[in-house]
Amino acid sequence: MSAPLAAFIVNETRAREAAGLRARFTAAAAACGWGPPLILVTTRQDSGTGAAGQALEAGASVVFAVGGDGTVRACAQALAGSEVPLAIVPAGSANLTARALGVPRAPDAALATGFRGADCQVDLACVRWPESDGMICTAMAGIGVDAAVVGATSERLKRRAGWPAYAVASAGQLAGAPAEFAIRLDGGLPTVRRARSVVVGNTGRLPGGFPILPDARPDDGILDVGILAPAGLAGWISVGYRAVLGSRRDDGQLERHRARTVEIRAAAPQPRQVDGEIIAAGSALSVSVLPGALRVRIPARSLERRGLRPA
Repeated sequence: MSAPLAAFIVNETRAREAAGLRARFTAAAAACGWGPPLILVTTRQDSGTGAAGQALEAGASVVFAVGGDGTVRACAQALAGSEVPLAIVPAGSANLTARALGVPRAPDAALATGFRGADCQVDLACVRWPESDGMICTAMAGIGVDAAVVGATSERLKRRAGWPAYAVASAGQLAGAPAEFAIRLDGGLPTVRRARSVVVGNTGRLPGGFPILPDARPDDGILDVGILAPAGLAGWISVGYRAVLGSRRDDGQLERHRARTVEIRAAAPQPRQVDGEIIAAGSALSVSVLPGALRVRIPARSLERRGLRPA
């Protein structure tokens, strides 16, 4: 009987010392009794979806996403609905999905998790907008200032500093004027708010690691919605303080909801992002949950500690 095959989808702009990582991948596979791994590199044309599809065709028993949230999202798009688990070696600036699932940041520990961890079923979100067929989301999508911050964050600074790079970029984005948003939850009547941003999360943190949706869980079949409308610097400080404390208190500056489908329409075009990836500015965004659509390999202890649903 042949040894099982592991595939690694590597974003070399995020994973430092890629050549050394390749040797580490091969050694880790051999130590766990697996065959020589299949190693594929992302490109400008393929952020990982095509490579993960190649891995499935090659018969991979596990697919590792080596990169940030964008690489994880791209691999999840190919693996959704399959029995092949996604493992994560976090190498991005935020790593929101990995953090939500308890995947260790250290490469050797993340590799051990991918080969010897436990599988769980997590939700995905399908994000659509009028100009596109849409895309899969693993962590969070948003329209408004959250996307503006992502777009203003220097790639070089993200590589050097990690998540603090978002804090630097936010300084120039928080003082803008609010926009009018109409938010429709589960097909109900629209809620109209003047706000800076509307975010929809499968996990609870904004790009940059800012914890905004304390009830968000990646496997509950529900999306969490945050409407951010802070008034000036004092308002942002109040919202940030509540977020850091995990407060569930809502008011006119921070309002949270839960739904299976979310439709957002802005009165004027706004910046938009999906898992930290900027899409074209526009006035509409719709998000629907795909319950249990992705199998992910995580540390066995995370199943119990985080109450995640085993596969």
